[in-house]
Amino acid sequence: MKTELIVGLDLDARDQALIAVDACQPCEWFKIGSQLFTRCGPDIVREVRDLGKNVFLDLKFHDIPNTVAKAAKAAAGMGVKLITLHASGGRNMIAAAREAVEGTETRILAVTILTSLTDEMVRMEIGIPECAAEAVPRLARLAVESGAHGIVCSPQELQPVRTAIGTEPLVVTPGVRPVWASKDDQARVLTPREAAQLGSSMIVVVRPILKHPQPSEAVRLILEELNV
Repeated sequence: MKTELIVGLDLDARDQALIAVDACQPCEWFKIGSQLFTRCGPDIVREVRDLGKNVFLDLKFHDIPNTVAKAAKAAAGMGVKLITLHASGGRNMIAAAREAVEGTETRILAVTILTSLTDEMVRMEIGIPECAAEAVPRLARLAVESGAHGIVCSPQELQPVRTAIGTEPLVVTPGVRPVWASKDDQARVLTPREAAQLGSSMIVVVRPILKHPQPSEAVRLILEELNV
């Protein structure tokens, strides 16, 4: 299985994003999250697609099933290839989103437990009795059984998630750092090659590429590492 690279456009402005896309050849996938989408709206999705790139729209939908279904349908109408929703929205919400994108090229990824949450926060603030390591594979299985095409998880969760959902669904992993890059504020990271070996379908990389003096060289090095 080939592991693909997604460059995260965690930027504030349209011009910055389009310059980054142009600088990150030959990457085919780009993530547009809440930061950029809130500032630029659907136009930035269209412009990135017009450059011949695939868009991963990472807005993490979480609402009543009807609302999420309509949001998923709207995203599919923009030609987005991947969208995210929260697995904790439940079976009906996930199934409604899946039904809304049937017949399109849009695939649904479920986010289980945000990596910013500690076990104590999961238990005391969200009210889930399990630790994250227990909740993540359970929610992953629930999401895939309900129609999600795949999961977003940290590299540290790849093995239990793959055990829970098998080899076919997509697993997209942020929190990946090449060996030559600074870890920044990430404490629990794996290299692209390590993530690929553990079963990641796609990795998301942001700062090691966008902050590199030559982003295209950073992309080349990461793709080279993935294809070893």
